[in-house]
Amino acid sequence: MSVDWSWTADHADELATLTLSHLQAALSAVLLGLVISLPLAVLAHRVRPLRGLLLGLSNVLFTIPSIAVFVLLLPVSGLTRTTTVIGLTIYTLVVLLRNTVEGLDSVPARTKEAAEAMGTRPLRTLLTVELPLALPVIMAGVRIATVMSISLVSVATYIGDGGLGQLFTDGFQRDFPTPVIVGVVLTLLLALVADALLVTVQYVLTPWTRRQRSA
Repeated sequence: MSVDWSWTADHADELATLTLSHLQAALSAVLLGLVISLPLAVLAHRVRPLRGLLLGLSNVLFTIPSIAVFVLLLPVSGLTRTTTVIGLTIYTLVVLLRNTVEGLDSVPARTKEAAEAMGTRPLRTLLTVELPLALPVIMAGVRIATVMSISLVSVATYIGDGGLGQLFTDGFQRDFPTPVIVGVVLTLLLALVADALLVTVQYVLTPWTRRQRSA
């Protein structure tokens, strides 16, 4: 299959709009997922009996087919961007919650004990010691969740809001491969660029990991 470059040039504005819409939906879901998963992960880390319950619930939600999630949300939020973001957020939770819990678990007990011995309050210890040290593991989850969300946005085409996924529908309905190919390429590029940016953010926010490698 070949790309009709004239079609691509003629629809450049539409492609830019769809790409931006696609990215906004994915990033909104990841940000919302972080807002929800961070306090839940801290709770699961602190209160061990809740750990299995919260992680198990997130795993159950992840097993629901994505189309089914969007359909189930329609009576609540309708054919809107809200439905897309809520549906995608559900899928980010399993990754973000588990990675955040594992990141907090990886913080050495002696480090937390040293902070407490210095009179640091639990909340400050969490914000200045535990979360920073857990950041590499948390960021790994954010990267996975972001790439996953970018790939899943297209499924929302079935409810009228799929970003670049609309190109797939258009191409298949008209038996015209160019929109499909362009949609796949742009989705892949979005995922690669987003992942590269997150790697850069992690590099900047965790300078101590670089010192450990060079030691």
